[in-house]
Amino acid sequence: MQQKWLSALALSLSIAIAPAMAAEDAAPADPALLSSDQPAPSPVEIAQEPPAEEEPQVGPVTRLPLPRYVSMKATKANVRRGPSVTHRIDWVFMRRNMPLQIVAEFGHWRRVIDQEGVGGWIHHSLLSGVRTVLVQKDMLDIHLRPNEKSPVAAQLELGVVARLHQCTLDWCRISVAGYKGWAPKTALWGIDADEVRD
Repeated sequence: MQQKWLSALALSLSIAIAPAMAAEDAAPADPALLSSDQPAPSPVEIAQEPPAEEEPQVGPVTRLPLPRYVSMKATKANVRRGPSVTHRIDWVFMRRNMPLQIVAEFGHWRRVIDQEGVGGWIHHSLLSGVRTVLVQKDMLDIHLRPNEKSPVAAQLELGVVARLHQCTLDWCRISVAGYKGWAPKTALWGIDADEVRD
């Protein structure tokens, strides 16, 4: 009985002491807050700066945008695993005027890919800044004006390489074998979806 009474006494003392200790450890209350009938203000949100817009990537050698499109100047080009003649040849491109995309630069070398994502390093002297596109739709109608209802100037087979001229957001004016006309941009490889050319 005495043991039970002592346990109960210790329990009551610990309950009485704990809130007192907690009150002593707490920071003193702000008198202005205690006398106010208004609810305590909510925590102030930390203002965050909006993320900075990413700057367009440029080549370390030419300072031109990366990636960018070019075309094959040569009729044959060795595509190497690395940017030097000592690197192994992985591919040989054998189509003059074929559009390619430059994705990296190192010295006199450019890392390129074709429409299938295949590529490697090519010496810059084998490339041209002349823009061409690859037709990705069989029997593609090219129109006299950038409108599907305008007369058809010619039809192009799948895989034809054409010279690129003007582009709107949806159409590009191209030429091949003496024929000129407008084709939907979605049917061409070698031009960015948002690229506009005058």
